[in-house]
Amino acid sequence: MEEKWLTAEVTNIANETENTKRFFFSVREKESFPFKPGQFITFDLPIHEQKGKRMRSYTIASPPDGNKFELIIVQAPLGAASKYLWHEVHSGSALTFRGPLGKFILPEVIDTDICLVATGTGIAPFRSMLLDLIHNPRPTKNLYLVFGTRFYKDILYRQELEELQNKIPDFKYLVTLSREESPDYTGHKGHVHQLYEELFADKRPAHFYLCGWHKMVDEARTRIAAMGYDRKTVHLELYD
Repeated sequence: MEEKWLTAEVTNIANETENTKRFFFSVREKESFPFKPGQFITFDLPIHEQKGKRMRSYTIASPPDGNKFELIIVQAPLGAASKYLWHEVHSGSALTFRGPLGKFILPEVIDTDICLVATGTGIAPFRSMLLDLIHNPRPTKNLYLVFGTRFYKDILYRQELEELQNKIPDFKYLVTLSREESPDYTGHKGHVHQLYEELFADKRPAHFYLCGWHKMVDEARTRIAAMGYDRKTVHLELYD
């Protein structure tokens, strides 16, 4: 069966941090673009003659909303896709894509605690999932989002995610910074691993969802297994 390609029109671009932008799209051919929170789309960008080197995948950072979706994209200094998106794309630009794709989604019935672990723009699928829980409430157990980055200025969607703690029952948002040295910052320091290990030191039933830098995901898989959790309780999406 031939793949269905669609057109995403850029409706807005906003700076989130000094090296991260939010891109807002609408799907030209559809009044509704249904997807499951955690899924991604793949662009065919005009950055190379070979088709295989033009493809770039990005997880949707917004919940389902008509024919709209949002991506959050970090600028890679040597990345051809980043260079194109930063310097060639603007409101009104049309990008060819396929999707939604992927199986990195929450279960229909949530009957254990859930720990979402993210670094950098790996926050995208979890923001989509959490906002969808606001729009489409369903029973959950304890729900944690552990987010790690280098500096306070690099925290993505900080205010919004802090406020979700008051909107989603039993949801806790935890941030840890690995390089922040400002005396004004009094939160967690270090990497994400210490936080989820402390949260689940009692080894109660849980599922772990990992998304972000390859090194983080690999180390988390090893550590969670060492904690005694079955590999079937660990779900992952890599970002590099």
